[in-house]
Amino acid sequence: MDIDTIFRFANLTALAGWAVLVASPLAPKWADGIAGILIPLILSVGYTALILVYWAGADGGFDTLANVMALFDQPETALAGWVHFLAFDLFIGAWEVRVARDERIPHLLVLPCLALTFLFGPIGLLVFLGLRAARGATRSAAVA
Repeated sequence: MDIDTIFRFANLTALAGWAVLVASPLAPKWADGIAGILIPLILSVGYTALILVYWAGADGGFDTLANVMALFDQPETALAGWVHFLAFDLFIGAWEVRVARDERIPHLLVLPCLALTFLFGPIGLLVFLGLRAARGATRSAAVA
């Protein structure tokens, strides 16, 4: 399988997981299993395969910014990095949905967090954590 096909497969697989998270109130257990475990697992296996096949011949490394740039200058290692992002961002998105459900945060409030996590990873996580903190502060004030 060529790397462009792997790229398309990984993207479509991740997008399916994000679609499941958006629709998670309709089938929360399916969302947990599919977007929270199965798809990140599939992407992680793909990532591992890419690393096993291409890492040894890769230029660069993680010790300097120039070496990181050299590492991702090769299509195969850039693809591995992309699949890494897809797997972890989806895993975090699924965690956000589970926590929101457990804490009774309305799904409509979580959707912008999911969009940001999908597009910008840590920014979405930061916004979700802020949402949780704001909801906790609101609950604490209501109880007092």
